[in-house]
Amino acid sequence: MDADAIRGAFLDYMTEQGHVIIPRAPLIPKDDPTTLFTGSGMQPLLPFLLGSEHPAGTRLADSQTCLRVQDIEEVGDNRHTTFFEMLGNWSLGDYFKDEQIPQFWTFLTDKVGLDPARIHVSCFIGDPANGIPKDEESAAIWTGLFAEAGIVADQVEVDTEEHAAQVGTGGARIAFYGKKNWWCRGGKAEEMPVGEPGGPDTEVFYLFPHIEHDPAYGAHCHQNCDCGRFIELGNSVFMEYRRTETGFEPLPRRNVDYGGGLARIAAAALDTSDVFRIALLWPIVERLEELSGRTYEDDTHAMRVIADHLRGATFLAIDGVRPSNKAQGYVMRRLIRRAVRFAFDLGLQENFFPQIIPTVAGIYDAHYPEVKEHTDFVVAVLAKEEQAFRRTLRKGLKQLGGYRRTGVTGAELFVLYDTFGFPVELSTEDARRSGIAVSENWQAEFDEHMAAQRARSQQATSLHV
Repeated sequence: MDADAIRGAFLDYMTEQGHVIIPRAPLIPKDDPTTLFTGSGMQPLLPFLLGSEHPAGTRLADSQTCLRVQDIEEVGDNRHTTFFEMLGNWSLGDYFKDEQIPQFWTFLTDKVGLDPARIHVSCFIGDPANGIPKDEESAAIWTGLFAEAGIVADQVEVDTEEHAAQVGTGGARIAFYGKKNWWCRGGKAEEMPVGEPGGPDTEVFYLFPHIEHDPAYGAHCHQNCDCGRFIELGNSVFMEYRRTETGFEPLPRRNVDYGGGLARIAAAALDTSDVFRIALLWPIVERLEELSGRTYEDDTHAMRVIADHLRGATFLAIDGVRPSNKAQGYVMRRLIRRAVRFAFDLGLQENFFPQIIPTVAGIYDAHYPEVKEHTDFVVAVLAKEEQAFRRTLRKGLKQLGGYRRTGVTGAELFVLYDTFGFPVELSTEDARRSGIAVSENWQAEFDEHMAAQRARSQQATSLHV
């Protein structure tokens, strides 16, 4: 079952369960200055989770395009991407745990066909200091579902990821964590403002038994381990508490917020832990192999970065972003320039975006009509930026290579930025990849030169007024 079929199966199943399918929101949040991009499926629904009435009713579902660039340098492993789709369903004061958890289970096991024996979950351990009990209700529902599949679901309390890595879970099917399984916008229960809603969540993981645990991530593997043996498929947030002056009280209207990573569910369906082998990314990789004459096995990292970044840049262009040096435009420019830089590793030293973007668009144009409508325009926007950066890339790389013996400071990084248009993040990343030492104080040094340039610019402007 490929990703398109999974997306369709999810939306059909949610419709059968009485949900209204709503369209995706743009990657640029509307009327939300607190964040640059839509980074989760629930973000556009936040006003309704906080109490506003949604015009479509109390049961909603969608597939939401998202962009997260906080971990951009992690792209290149088997599961991290900046752009992704979240399958989501919401109950706004309607059903709760006893319907949501079996609903998620049915979708994964019956609709997608995942092996129940490889599913593991986590639940909230509780917060006695704030009077919030252990989420035994969710654990009991999971235990019953596993039992129906002939699986004994042992439980273990690990609290923190660090502790879990030290002691392990003993193979327990249900692991209880602390803040990892608590949702609120502030991250920690004790830091929530008065009136803020929050609640426990339960997360679902899929085990890839052929992957051996990497001890670099701790002595023992566990559900939230980053070694790649477990991959999180999604989570259900049960928003049922509100912060008060003295602690927490039950919300008058309890909500459910489910989000599941389409790429990860599709990878699990293919029995691969590599999300780049799914139908939403693999055609891009195959096109890169054709253009470069290289193989994915030999140039995995570069092909992953290019495939992810061009997909993200494509949707940013569709949603109205243009390359610039500010805000969303800067992030778009950074994605494009990283893609061009990694293309050099594949020997693609000439413009290739016009040959790749149609492949990206072709993956999505059946489900998102706006992709097909804007493909030619997107090609023009991205190709122009590619061409502009390539003119300075070779000179910049040569300049950076000249620091191989001496190392690079913030002053040199500023020259690369100011003269060659290298985003400073790309310069430092490339330096480390090339074995060039980077000054410990590079950021402060870079900021000092940037401030001096701004001061010169302001002075020149005032002289010409």
